[in-house]
Amino acid sequence: MKGCYIQGKGGIHIGDYTQIAPNVVIVSANHDVYDSRNHILEKVIIGKYCWIGAGAKIMPGVILGDFTIVGAGAVVTQSFPDGYCIIGGVPAKQIKGLDKEKCIRYELKPTFYGYLKEEKFEKFRKKHPSIQ
Repeated sequence: MKGCYIQGKGGIHIGDYTQIAPNVVIVSANHDVYDSRNHILEKVIIGKYCWIGAGAKIMPGVILGDFTIVGAGAVVTQSFPDGYCIIGGVPAKQIKGLDKEKCIRYELKPTFYGYLKEEKFEKFRKKHPSIQ
């Protein structure tokens, strides 16, 4: 999405059907406060069917469970691994829980692996064996 900054030095996983609005920042590493040459790596995990609002910031080590909605401009410094909630603010806190029964897990056709259609993925995988 336009204007986003995604720094994946510590690893980032974004689940299927997650929507990311403009100007979102996701970082998985930070500088050591005593020696800026050293980086502290902490993987960020964002579940399926999440919605990351415009200008939100997801900080290193954060885990967001499925169906987490992050309000625009939020700064997420802690994890919400159970998901099914709306979070917002600086720092982000839970605003509201979502009814799991009302959250719809859909799948679109055709199926994609990243930006590849499912039927093209095996050929791509053979050409690039280092990709899991």
